[in-house]
Amino acid sequence: MKATPMEYIRNVGVMAHIDAGKTTVSERILFFTGRLHKVGEVHDGEATMDWMIQEQERGITISSAATTTYWRDHRVNLIDTPGHVDFTAEVERSLRVLDGTVALFCAVGGVQPQAETVWRQAEKYGVPRIAFINKMDRTGADFDRVVLEIREELGANAVPVVIPIGAEGSFRGIIDLVEMKAIYYDDSPTGTAIREEPIPDDLKARAREAEAAMIERISEQDDPLMEKFIEGIAPERDEVVRAIRKATIAGRFIPVLCGAAFKNKGVRKLLDAIVDYLPSPVDLPPVIGASLESDKELIRRPRDDAPLAALAFKIQSDKHMGKLTYVRVYSGSIALGAQVYNSSVGRMQRVGRLFEMHANDREPIEVLHAGEVGAVVGLSDTLTGHTLCSHEHPILLESIEFPTPVIGVAVAPASSDDRDKLSSALHRLADEDPTFVVRSNQETGEVIISGMGELHLEIILDRLKREFGVSVVSDRPQVAYRETILAPVDHEYRHIKQTGGRGQYAHMAFRVEPTDPGSGFQFEDEITGGKISREYLAAIERGIVEEMTRGPYAGFPIVDVLVTVYDGSMHDVDSSEQAFRTCGRMGFREACLRAGLELLEPVMSVEVTVPDEHTGAVTGNLCSKRGRITGMDARGNATILQAMVPLAEMFGYASEIRNLTSGRGTFTMQFEHYESVPYAIAEQVVEERKLAHAVRA
Repeated sequence: MKATPMEYIRNVGVMAHIDAGKTTVSERILFFTGRLHKVGEVHDGEATMDWMIQEQERGITISSAATTTYWRDHRVNLIDTPGHVDFTAEVERSLRVLDGTVALFCAVGGVQPQAETVWRQAEKYGVPRIAFINKMDRTGADFDRVVLEIREELGANAVPVVIPIGAEGSFRGIIDLVEMKAIYYDDSPTGTAIREEPIPDDLKARAREAEAAMIERISEQDDPLMEKFIEGIAPERDEVVRAIRKATIAGRFIPVLCGAAFKNKGVRKLLDAIVDYLPSPVDLPPVIGASLESDKELIRRPRDDAPLAALAFKIQSDKHMGKLTYVRVYSGSIALGAQVYNSSVGRMQRVGRLFEMHANDREPIEVLHAGEVGAVVGLSDTLTGHTLCSHEHPILLESIEFPTPVIGVAVAPASSDDRDKLSSALHRLADEDPTFVVRSNQETGEVIISGMGELHLEIILDRLKREFGVSVVSDRPQVAYRETILAPVDHEYRHIKQTGGRGQYAHMAFRVEPTDPGSGFQFEDEITGGKISREYLAAIERGIVEEMTRGPYAGFPIVDVLVTVYDGSMHDVDSSEQAFRTCGRMGFREACLRAGLELLEPVMSVEVTVPDEHTGAVTGNLCSKRGRITGMDARGNATILQAMVPLAEMFGYASEIRNLTSGRGTFTMQFEHYESVPYAIAEQVVEERKLAHAVRA
C-alpha cells in the first residue's frame, strides 16, 4: 500500500463525558467516509467501534477503539475513547499518542465533569482541540450557553466557526461562518442529502455578527489578519482557514462546530474541520526522548528515513492472534519481519505481523510509516508505555502515567480446574489495562484485584467468565485504604545477629516525617564521612520500600513519608546488603509506630443531576454518607449537586439514586484525593480487617 504523505495524516481522538455521543459521531464519520455502508447504532448494540460484548450490552464504550479512514485524500486515524471515569486510562493512553482531538459536548448537558477531566488531560499533553456541540436536536439544547461554559469553565478561547439554524425540534442545519453560507440537512432516516443556500434574511444579522466575532478573535492570533481587520478589509477564505489552523495547532484557539450526529447533521463539516484545522505529524514539534547512555535529550523528526522511535500505547488480547500491541510511530518505520529494540526492557523483538486497525477488524500491511498508528503481533515482552526503536540508535520516550486504583475485590477460582486459568487470564488483563492491578496476599493466599471503580471491576469479572472461561468467586468490593504517619520522629535501629560463622550487622540513625498529601515516598541521605556506604544506603531504601507495602496499623500501604538517614555504622565482616535491608525494614516499622499512624481513605468528587423536587432528599442522603456539598447549580428543571464523599460510602449508590428520584437522577463520580478517616471508623476498619484475616487463617 502506498504511504500517505505525512502532511495528509490526521491522528485524531474523540473524547467527552459519558453519553455525549462519541461513538455515534465516530460511526457517522466511518459512514460518511465510506468505511461503513450501514450505520451501526449504540442503542441497538451494533456500533462498529463498540465491538466488545460488554459495550454492546451496556451501550457504553469501555475500550478505546482505533480505525483508519480517508476524507478529502487525507488519512484519518481515529480513536473513539470511553466517557466513563472508570476507564479514564483509555483516554490517557490515547491522548499521549494523538496529534489532535475532537472534544464533544452535549448541547443540553454542557461542560460535564468527565468532559472537564479529559479536557485537562488533553491540556497536559498539549493536544490541539476542536469542539463539537452535539445533540442540537434535543429538548433544552442551547448552543450559546455551551460555548460560554467552554470559555468560562475550561478557560478556553472557544469561538464558533458555525452557528445553528434553529434548535431542539426545529434544528435544521448550520451557517458556515468561514464560507458564509447556509447548509440544510434533510430529515430522511439517512440524512445524507444536504443543500447549500444563501443565508436566509432573518439570520443574516446574527451571521454577520458571529462572523465579525470570529474574525476579530482569530485576528488577535495572526498579525497579517489583524492589519486587514483594523483597515476594514475582508480577508480571503484561505487566509481565515490558515489563521484558524495555525492558532488551533498552537493551542490558542478552539474552533466550535455543532450538529446532531444521530440525525447525521453536521458530521461532514466536522470532518472538514479535522482536515482543515487539526495538525498533521509534521505540524507538531519533533518528539524528544532520553539517551540510554547519558542525560542528553535526543530528538526524532517525523521522517521515514530517521531512526525508529515508536511508543506502545495499548495492549489487547486476541483469542486468534494472541497479543496485539498498538503503536504510534514517531520516526522511522516498522516493517514486517523486522527486528526492533525495546529500550524500556533492553530486549530485541521480532515483528511477526502488522495491521491497520478498524475497531475489532484488521487489514494486514507490510510497513507502518512515520506518523502512523497500527497494531503489531509478536512483541511478547512489550507493555503499555514501552519504547520501540532501532538497536543502533536507542532512545527512551516518555512513558504514560496512569492513576492509582482506588477499589479492590478478593477473587478465588470457583473450582480447582479454574486455578491455573485464573492466573493466566488475570495476567493478560493486567497487561492490557495499567489501572487494573493484581496482587497476592502472601499471608492469606488471596488474590486481590484492584481497579478504578465498581463498574471497572464488574467488567473485569464479566470478561474473565466470557472471554477466558474462568468462573470466580468474589467478595464485595473493598476500599483501597492507605496509612501515613502523624508526626516527625527520630529513631535509631541496630540489626545484630550472630548465628555462628559470619553474622549480620547494620546500624542507622534516621528521621521519618509526614509530607504533603500525594507526594509519595521520599528518601534522603545525609551521611557524611562514609559511615554507611552507597550500596548499603540503597539496601536501606529497598527495605523501607518493602515495608511500606504493608503498614503496621492495618496492613495497608504507607504513603507520603520522608525518610532521612543521617548517621550509622557498618562492620567490615558482618555487614551486608541483606543486613542493611533488614535494618531499613525493621527500623522503619518501629519508627512509624513511634510516630503514630492514621488511616487514609479515597474521597470521590461526585456530581448528581436531580429533578428539583428531589433535591432535598438527595442532599440529605449525601450528607448522611459523610459527604460535603461543595456546589449547587440550577439547570432547567434540574439541580446539579457537587459533593465530596468517601468512596466507602458510595457502594451501591446507583440503586439508591434511582430509588430516591424515581429513576430520574443520574450521577458521576471520580477520585479526587486521600483524606483522614475519622478515628472511630478507622478502628472499625482495622477490627474488620483483623477478623477477616482470622477467619481465613
